[in-house]
Formats: sequence, C-alpha cells, structure tokens
Amino acid sequence: MNNFFNTYTLEIVETIILILFFIILNFTLKKILKGIGKRGNINVARIKLIGKYITVTLILIAILIEAIILGAEPSQIVLVFSSVFAVVGIGLFATWSILSNITSGIIMFFSFPYKVGDKIMIHDKDFPLEAVIEDIGAFQLHLRLDNGNLVTYPNNLILQKGVTLIEKDALDEDYD
Repeated sequence: MNNFFNTYTLEIVETIILILFFIILNFTLKKILKGIGKRGNINVARIKLIGKYITVTLILIAILIEAIILGAEPSQIVLVFSSVFAVVGIGLFATWSILSNITSGIIMFFSFPYKVGDKIMIHDKDFPLEAVIEDIGAFQLHLRLDNGNLVTYPNNLILQKGVTLIEKDALDEDYD
C-alpha cells in the first residue's frame, strides 16, 4: 500500500487539485448564474436546471482531464470520445427535437424578454395564441389561455415565432 502512494504521489496530488479546482469553479459559476437569475427575475426552477447543465459539463471536462493525468494517450482519448459521440449522435439524431428544445431553453434563460406571469401573443399563421405564461421549463412553456385551458408550447418554436407582450404580470390566481 505504501508502495502505491510512493509510485502515484504526483497523480494523487494532481487529482486532488483537479477536484478542488472544479468544485470551486462549479460553485463560482452557480453563484454567477444565481446573480443573473435574480437580476432577470428568473424562476428558481430554471436557475437550478441550468445549474445542473453546468455541473454535468464540468464533470465531463474533469473526467477528460483526469484521464490525461492518469496517463491516457491523446489518441486513446480521441478514439473513445469519437466512438461515444458516434453512438450518441446516432441516438440523438432520432431525437433532435429534444436537443433543440433543451438548447432553446438555455437560450431563453439568458435572453427571453418575457417572464412568468406575462400575457403574450404568439404570431403563428396556423395557430395564433394569446395566453399567460405559467411556467418556463427545459422543454416547453406552459401557457394558460383565457378560457382556462393549459397549452404547452415547445421552446424551439417560441424562438421561431413572433411574440408580442400584451400585459406584464397578468397571471390570475383563478387558475389554481
């Protein structure tokens, strides 16, 4: 056991430094995210969702760096990642709309000018819609129509359509 620590002292120290660095980086990025969320008056659930995306991305980067620390050759890493991306790419090609909605959800987190409670009009030639935003999720908006019906509208479509703000904070408590 003592021989193990003597042999791999440098790798152990580098791994500890890597873990500490990514914990601090994750904490810092989440603080920044919360600040952006508070300034933009963004729903806490959306802030947590984007925080999870950040954490998963950092973990994947840390695993890649750890493989390098432990002595994996770059050609081996490229082979593994290209194989994984090929399989994931084929799997995600069939579900591209899910990726599109997630990406749109991230974009909407940072630049969507409307908030929960705003009444909007979506200019769609086939299905024009006037509703109050009840929730902004990872995949879709939850919109409440004037007649009380709930409509889910995909995030990727909301970014492709014209949207007009009719009334700020129009959320009515009658729908609870």
